[in-house]
Amino acid sequence: MSGIAPTRLAEERKQWRKDHPFGFFARPMKAADGSLDLMKWETGIPGKAGTSWDGGVYKLQILFPEDYPSKPPKCKFTPPLFHPNVYPSGTVCLSILDEEKSWKPAITVKQILIGIQDLLNDPNASDPAQVEAYTLFQNDKVAYDKKIRQQAKENIPK
Repeated sequence: MSGIAPTRLAEERKQWRKDHPFGFFARPMKAADGSLDLMKWETGIPGKAGTSWDGGVYKLQILFPEDYPSKPPKCKFTPPLFHPNVYPSGTVCLSILDEEKSWKPAITVKQILIGIQDLLNDPNASDPAQVEAYTLFQNDKVAYDKKIRQQAKENIPK
């Protein structure tokens, strides 16, 4: 593994450990040999207080490409979330993660996670990724919120 990506990610990890938003976590995953794999991170995003997502911590894997930060990482909820902007696979559909849209190499892991937290309670209806969640969000907010609150209960940290 050579190039700018590991150096950049090591620096981001150092910054994250010094200063990260309350309730979030982000750390490189372990490789098969027990070493840290800076190219794969496990993270947790808390639901914003006072929203239907409140109480849950949503696990997200971030997979960084070899040419990061020139290209954005892939972010995937594990398990996949019921949300208009999350594909059934768990992959997040967000403009700052799309190099054709708003990705910029200066965007950090911290900014990505805060952006995804904002997206949870404020879906982008013009860029749906999951038909069932999108349809319920558009047509029956009460039922949608009930489903989100149930999901929050299933994602309370143990």
